[in-house]
Amino acid sequence: MQNNPLPRLDEVPQLRAALERHCRLRPGEIWEDTIGKHRVGCLDASQWEDVQELVRNDLAQLALHDPPYNLVAFEKRSLGEFVDWCRHWVANTERVLAKDASLYVWIGADQSEGFQPLPDFMVMMRGTEFRPRSFITMRNQRGYGTQKNWMAVRQELLYYVKGSPTFSVEAEYTDIPKILRGYYKVKGVRREGRGGLREGVSFYQAPMIQPEQMKK
Repeated sequence: MQNNPLPRLDEVPQLRAALERHCRLRPGEIWEDTIGKHRVGCLDASQWEDVQELVRNDLAQLALHDPPYNLVAFEKRSLGEFVDWCRHWVANTERVLAKDASLYVWIGADQSEGFQPLPDFMVMMRGTEFRPRSFITMRNQRGYGTQKNWMAVRQELLYYVKGSPTFSVEAEYTDIPKILRGYYKVKGVRREGRGGLREGVSFYQAPMIQPEQMKK
């Protein structure tokens, strides 16, 4: 299959115009299902007026956020500007949550830039009404790539609470998959095996770190 990635829409106005005809929501618009159970808005979570229009007079017991951090599709911000922007939508989130509620935030940690913005976001959260409940590490299926383009094997998920929400200790947890298709490649391995000493490339499978394949 030929790989034909789409270019950035902000750099190709012709493509953007062609796709916008199929967009159901315009900036500022809100869609609600016929039975009033779901609302989807094309809004700015850092603006209280937008959030208030979406939630109306309802209060939520759970909020999940996955803020973009300097992705090419968005305007690039400095670290300080990003944290200040987060402070606004976190405050808006607190205003629309019930007195006992949970907040989950996916946040990145760029190891080439001092692991920002993860620690900076955590420090900012100390000045809010939320209390930290857990630091969750989510494992990806694989961690593999080139030296300059490595896909991390982990992602950080912060869990905060407002008040005292119910937390079920009897909830079912996802089992660790028995087969992982992510391999760690180690070059220059020498190991005694069938047929004598073998040298080449070894592929190790997580989480047991057992030799999976050896090349002559």
